[in-house]
Amino acid sequence: MTYRPHRSRLKQSGGQASVELALSLPLLTALLLIVVEAGRICLVAIALASAARAGVQYGAQSLTTVSDNTGMQNAAKADAPNLAGMTATASHYCQCSDGSASTCLSTDCAASHRLTYVKVNTSATYTPWFNWPGVPLTTTLSSTAIMREVQ
Repeated sequence: MTYRPHRSRLKQSGGQASVELALSLPLLTALLLIVVEAGRICLVAIALASAARAGVQYGAQSLTTVSDNTGMQNAAKADAPNLAGMTATASHYCQCSDGSASTCLSTDCAASHRLTYVKVNTSATYTPWFNWPGVPLTTTLSSTAIMREVQ
């Protein structure tokens, strides 16, 4: 007598894997999309921080570039050319080395010397590829960098 496997048992287990895949595939797809969106928002945030840093590095080179707000803004925009709609605003301010306020005039800091700082703010609007419930359609991300002028 030869052994023959019970055929009805083999037929019942054959579709279980398909059902499990059909149930888990939407969840796995949603997780993949969430990871992609998180990566995209991190990329924009890192690019904004890098652009702000590039702007202040340009401005902190010398006393000539400290007051070149347009040059700092252009340096920031040049660092992130792929960020559509990115804005950069640059400014500079002074402070006495003893911590008192200064108006950037050479006579302000009589007892100490004057320190000059540059500041660049960058911002961009992030729009996700997919509409998620409870998540706004657009988000404004920003970054700020401050650096002292090299003396």
